[in-house]
Amino acid sequence: MNETEILALLQKFRQGFLSDEEKDKLDAWYLQKAANSKRNLNEYELEDSYHHLKSNLPLRQETKIISLWPRVAIAASVALLLGTGLFYFTKSEEKSVQVAAKPHEIAPGGNHGILTLSNGKQIVLDDISVKDTIAEEGEKQEVTITMNADGTISYVVNPSAATRNSDEHSFNTLSTPTGGQYNIVLADGTKVFLNAVSSIKYPTQFNGDERVVELEGEAYFEVAKNKEKPFIVKSDNQSIQVLGTKFNVHAYTNEAIVKTTLLEGSVAVTSKGNKALLKPGQQSNISDNSNKIAIREVDTEAAIAWKNGRFKFDNADLKSVMKQLERWYGIKVEYRGDVSDVRFNGGTFRNKNLSEVLKVLELSNIKFKVEGNTIIVYP
Repeated sequence: MNETEILALLQKFRQGFLSDEEKDKLDAWYLQKAANSKRNLNEYELEDSYHHLKSNLPLRQETKIISLWPRVAIAASVALLLGTGLFYFTKSEEKSVQVAAKPHEIAPGGNHGILTLSNGKQIVLDDISVKDTIAEEGEKQEVTITMNADGTISYVVNPSAATRNSDEHSFNTLSTPTGGQYNIVLADGTKVFLNAVSSIKYPTQFNGDERVVELEGEAYFEVAKNKEKPFIVKSDNQSIQVLGTKFNVHAYTNEAIVKTTLLEGSVAVTSKGNKALLKPGQQSNISDNSNKIAIREVDTEAAIAWKNGRFKFDNADLKSVMKQLERWYGIKVEYRGDVSDVRFNGGTFRNKNLSEVLKVLELSNIKFKVEGNTIIVYP
């Protein structure tokens, strides 16, 4: 939306005449601008301000402030709405309003996962109601698999039953469907946060000289430190070796670039005979059509926004943004026209219905048409 449209909505906002659709548009604009304001709100402050605005409509404004609107820039108006003392909220009188039926909403994903044991048995994790032991692995039950109160899967090794060579080739796989995510704590204490449409294969206990896991899709790792046993993540076209650190791996098979983003510590990325060391704040990019490992400085918060319950776009191209929505909302996307030059900054929350996320994206002059679970994109 342009500035003229925003000012028109704010005028109706002040008078209390906004329709539900117009309120949603104004909320979307507010959320995007607040996320990029100079106030640098964190995700909790942004969420609070968003809900505060929604729960207190309509907004009234002192008469002496009205004349300022034509001279107030869009970004500056966000600061006013965030509470500088120039505005106040009042409850409006209840009115009988005929509300049109809302279209079918596409809900966000949640905690959904499937655990495949070494014997091939599959456990649907979101079907488990009791948070306790869910399985045991090994002939002597060397490893106990539990579900914590928050739904996280943990592996606990029984020292009295485990030996260095026992169950050396026993592997489990945790996978997430479209619209799913799940967290796991491996036997060495490493925490893994698995994004949608992803899987990780790992040993039930790390008995050798290395701790090796295999990843498809995206995961964030907080690796338990062990100088004697390097932790290795194998994914499409690359291998990552660490001793103990925090990093994110984005390795979907339907995307051209494998991205490894380092937040803390150091990692060594190896691909096609080449090796690169990353520093915190750096990201390696590996593509199918190149033998080089490209290194660049990135916004690490954008790389792990999904783990923190947000979509955050840092000059992201439209198609990569829509792939995120496909995996999280279980939709299909079709393009009508050239959208190759469309980029996005800002973001919103992953717990919102798809319609609210699309309203944020529409602020960049992209149009969407929803037909069932298919989203048609127009430049």
